[in-house]
Amino acid sequence: MLAKTTEAATHRDALGITGLSLAIGTGADTVPLLAGVTVRVGRGETVGLVGESGSGKSLTARSALGMLPRGARTTGTVTAGGVDVLGAGRRELRDLRRTRVSMIFQDPRASINPVRRVGDYLTEGLRARGVSAHAAGEKALDLLGQVGIRDPLGALRRFPHEFSGGMLQRVMIAGALSTEPELLLADEPTTALDVTTQAEVVGLLKDMQRAHGTGMLFVTHDLDLAAAICDRVYVMYAGRIVEEAAGSALFGAPAHPYTRALLEASPSVHGDRAVIKAIRGRPLALAESPPGCSFRDRCPLADDACAGAVPAHRRHGASTAACLRPEQVTP
Repeated sequence: MLAKTTEAATHRDALGITGLSLAIGTGADTVPLLAGVTVRVGRGETVGLVGESGSGKSLTARSALGMLPRGARTTGTVTAGGVDVLGAGRRELRDLRRTRVSMIFQDPRASINPVRRVGDYLTEGLRARGVSAHAAGEKALDLLGQVGIRDPLGALRRFPHEFSGGMLQRVMIAGALSTEPELLLADEPTTALDVTTQAEVVGLLKDMQRAHGTGMLFVTHDLDLAAAICDRVYVMYAGRIVEEAAGSALFGAPAHPYTRALLEASPSVHGDRAVIKAIRGRPLALAESPPGCSFRDRCPLADDACAGAVPAHRRHGASTAACLRPEQVTP
């Protein structure tokens, strides 16, 4: 099946996910994973995706590359780099991943071929675009230097197992930047890095955005980092988007109880959160889909009405939140 390229999406957004629902299995064994997810990333824009582990953030990011679970059934649309991802065939997806969309994965050891040298990994995408071997090698050397690899030439000749976890993460970041993509999916890209290197890498990503108009979906648990670098932020819980707003507005005046709970449970580098409050209960697994608001069993504002239909997104202040009473969520 040939991929459909949408001109409007090509010029407007780097990523457009609209009403994406995803399930695996059939009949009584159907397991829902995502429900009505809508995420947009404009060109040159940094958009955060935050939430507890297991909320569906990585799965949402992977959908932009067509990297979905085997046997997955989807509804909705996913457009990345102007390509209808859910309708694309293997060749179109391969070309999309090589030239227009890149991803930094959480675990570099599980994502980089262990039997190929780092030089092959870094130059493959460039060579696929017709770049000469020499020019691709020079580009790889430059990128390794930018992400803090001290001996770039030696690194090109080494295998992934010869690097520490943090150094291999830098290699993966260099690989993601090598093709100057239209869309960068950054899934916890700085988790394995020390604080100084983290700041340098974030600066490098922002420089690339300014130079090439790259849109970036930044998946993170670090709310302070999201507030600092993201133009807009989506909050995800149990396979659903529960709130969306500009970064400063979201963290200054949350409109969903889950967003406020995340903030109260997160330490701040500025020392302005004197008391850290754990969120009561446990996060729901993606396969759990109770009626009504999925956060209600952990929410201090919940009542019987929250067990009815899934709350629609409502505008409140600068945010859009899936909550029946956002006005009661105090900053």
